Amino acid sequence: MRIYKMLSVLLEYPDQELIDHLPELHDEIARCVDINDTERTAMQRFLEHLQNTPLTELQADYVKTFDLTAEHSLHLTHHLFGDDKNRGPALIDLGELYKDYGVEVVTNELPDYLPLILEFAAYLDDGEASVFLADANKVLGVLADHLKQAGSPYAALLSIVEGRATLTRLAA
Repeated sequence: MRIYKMLSVLLEYPDQELIDHLPELHDEIARCVDINDTERTAMQRFLEHLQNTPLTELQADYVKTFDLTAEHSLHLTHHLFGDDKNRGPALIDLGELYKDYGVEVVTNELPDYLPLILEFAAYLDDGEASVFLADANKVLGVLADHLKQAGSPYAALLSIVEGRATLTRLAA
């Protein structure tokens, strides 16, 4: 699903390439049929934030938010295990799941990195993606709450992911 790909891109470290492609992202969000109005508004507001903030400020905020604040880590197993030895098997299992679907990870990031997880979810159909992400629903909720409390513009994106990471979406 395209929304997961777009969220993945928006949750990555901001660079000039992202800024250069904001008009295309804006158009894609406007055209995408699998995004509801609330999600669309939140994503467009986030794009406006990116457009109206100098790149160096965006980068500094990203590092402060995600790299220097453990409660905001985009590595989801960190929220479950911290540095506990049980984190390793969880990372291995997730990496094996990617391989089972024929997805080759070509990044230096761990398999639990949220943009990578969203990239994988984009390969799945809507039902599969909801089931896959539902496993992380509690972690996504805690992460979204921490970002809201910090007043981070990224909170809106995490709220979208959390809202889609539920099995109740399948029953509706």
